[in-house]
Amino acid sequence: MKNWGVIGGIAAALAAGIYVLWGPITERKKRRKGLVPGLLNLGNTCFMNSLLQGLSACPSFIKWLEEFTAQYKTDQNQSTEHQYLSLTLLHLLRALSCQEVTEDDVLDASCLLEVLRMYRWQISSFEEQDAHELFHVLTSSLEDERERQSRVTHLFDVHSLEQPEITQKQISCRTRGSLPPMSNHWKSQHPFHGRLTSNMVCKHCEHQSPVRYDTFDSLSLSIPAAMWGRPMTLDHCLHHFISSESVKDVVCDNCTKIQAEGTLHGQSIENQRTTFVKQLKLGKLPQCLCIHLQRLSWSNQGTPLKRHEHVQFNEFLIMDIYKYHIPVHKSSQNDLNQKNPEETTSETKDGTAVKPSDAEQPCSTKSLLMNGACSPSFLMTSGTFPLTAFPECSSPVYLYRLMAVVVHHGDMHSGHFVTYRRSPPSPKNPLSISNQWLWISDDTVRKASLQEVLSSSAYLLFYERVHSRVQHQSLELRAEE
Repeated sequence: MKNWGVIGGIAAALAAGIYVLWGPITERKKRRKGLVPGLLNLGNTCFMNSLLQGLSACPSFIKWLEEFTAQYKTDQNQSTEHQYLSLTLLHLLRALSCQEVTEDDVLDASCLLEVLRMYRWQISSFEEQDAHELFHVLTSSLEDERERQSRVTHLFDVHSLEQPEITQKQISCRTRGSLPPMSNHWKSQHPFHGRLTSNMVCKHCEHQSPVRYDTFDSLSLSIPAAMWGRPMTLDHCLHHFISSESVKDVVCDNCTKIQAEGTLHGQSIENQRTTFVKQLKLGKLPQCLCIHLQRLSWSNQGTPLKRHEHVQFNEFLIMDIYKYHIPVHKSSQNDLNQKNPEETTSETKDGTAVKPSDAEQPCSTKSLLMNGACSPSFLMTSGTFPLTAFPECSSPVYLYRLMAVVVHHGDMHSGHFVTYRRSPPSPKNPLSISNQWLWISDDTVRKASLQEVLSSSAYLLFYERVHSRVQHQSLELRAEE
């Protein structure tokens, strides 16, 4: 019996030593094949975890971060990563997309909150926050970091001045030869950067005011009132976003000018006030498109309510009909009519005639584009979009593929964020797009089907632009030239 007591004591001591050295066995388990690391919930940080998982499924955003942070590689200071948001974000997204070697099943993203505090954002890990608001915090902070970088070579940077990267043939100075190099990292906007156009037209004289451009990082779409027996789709929300509205009692300079020309010389004319039609469209579509579905509404008593209805969306999204096109002048339009009457259009794109807006399209084409998507069977293995998929319409230029979906469960006062995202591509083919979807809730990761993803009540949608076969061919021709 004494021997058994000694053996038991030794076993207990060994177990205690293993626990101290290695921690609990459950926390040291390796990640299952085909899955991605989860993220530790630091209190109420599901909003941050879900957003990071969504961003890590956007290869173009990670590539932009890699190019942007290349300027910091010359810095030998080990603490550089903790000074810049771009480096911290890149490290997390690469780990979540399995581009960095890590066998940990769960990662800690507290470093992101720490670096945001250096950018004067005080975000508590114990208070419930909004994933969409954090998205704008990240994009605006990246813009601040980008604006802080030097746009011209410093006069005391003798090495850069003596060895410019720009050749004599590209740019030259009249007296001193080549100009000093200018780093190009500040020129490229992040891939979520886009531009909206605001167009105002007088209903009386049809005079169009100058087009106004505004930037956006995400499209925040309100959900219109549902019609009985008709499902709500993403196209309904997009059409509601760009729908025209009447603005009354606006001074029209053109109407005032016309009125003045028909009066006696020297007679004072009051400013003519008319009704204008205002319409929003997308002037510049980004490479990565973030769509925010506004699920906040207000009751008659002024209390916040959450809208739980399902908005249908698909794996592919066509944005051509929401793109702003420069109107054709009458003289140019007449020339087009004489050349080819069958290809007469009301708009142009980049100097090339395009089809009218969706309101002018035939019903068959509009039903084809309903939901702004197509069947996933139309996508080829190379990631291109076949032109034969839509025989009744031209090849889509602005075609997007769904990469991640952020879902909020609960009400306006409490809830939980989860993410559906694509699994990273295999190391053997890093440029491919995986068809395997994952469901992630903080540190819990499991496989999911596309049907489950499309059935979810989306809060944030992350799309990434893909190119059609014609676009791929034109890019290859440019590369050969």
